[in-house]
Amino acid sequence: MSRIAYVNGRYVRHSEAAVSIDDRAFLFADGIYEVIEIFGGKLIDEAGHLERLNRSARELLLKLPVGERVLKLILRELVARNGVAYGHVYLQVTRGAARRDHFFPKAGTPTTLVAFAHRSDRAAAEAKAQAGIKVISVPDIRWKRPDIKSTSLLPNVLAKQQAKDFGAYEAWLVDEEGFVTEGSSSNAWIVDADGALVTHPADSGILRGITRARLFEIAAAHQIRIVERRFTVVEAKAAREAFITGATTLVMPVVAIDGEKIGGGAPGPVALGLRAAFHGFAPASE
Repeated sequence: MSRIAYVNGRYVRHSEAAVSIDDRAFLFADGIYEVIEIFGGKLIDEAGHLERLNRSARELLLKLPVGERVLKLILRELVARNGVAYGHVYLQVTRGAARRDHFFPKAGTPTTLVAFAHRSDRAAAEAKAQAGIKVISVPDIRWKRPDIKSTSLLPNVLAKQQAKDFGAYEAWLVDEEGFVTEGSSSNAWIVDADGALVTHPADSGILRGITRARLFEIAAAHQIRIVERRFTVVEAKAAREAFITGATTLVMPVVAIDGEKIGGGAPGPVALGLRAAFHGFAPASE
């Protein structure tokens, strides 16, 4: 079955999906996006993702082309047309196509909305979680508003590639004071000596992960304390456990940082327990 994408009001073959070369996302990375997990054919934490999409749009003075009800219909149609039981849906909104100019396009220029769905390998993801992943630490060179989920991801791409070249899966970004902010495509966590979960405060220095937010509910139900504070790479290397969270990884144990083993070099019970509990708490679309 051919993959189907959505482009500005039309469902088209993925291979034929296209937007103008004048689109602002292509010229200026002037756009926002979201990635939502599909689990059992349902969208996971959809409300949180769409709320964040709206926040990102407000922060960038970008008008969404359709309302939430229509957007939900589009996403469900994509899941159905592509027959995706387990995977992810990606949606992107840009300021539209216009003559290349740093100023915003003239009033009335249509914004661009594209979306597509794809399958993921559940068995491979679970195998990765059981083995754990490696991360490296790199300087955080992003702009000062990573709390906006914009398509301006070049520093993240460079960090991710650096991790791959090192034989790792993820890069943890470190600010000028030596504190870990987050991963290149995930939020960063450690389990301290007291068994508390530690993660960077949800301020303008990180993206407010939807999976990250769901973990607060799961941790409370399991009587696990969460502390929102900054931590260093040195502290992370001495932690009982470490892990990352995100819509594409859920809760993924970290077993090494910069080549140094964490918690004996094997996934810890806290991270694996949180991962196992996740879909029992994260709401699925109807």
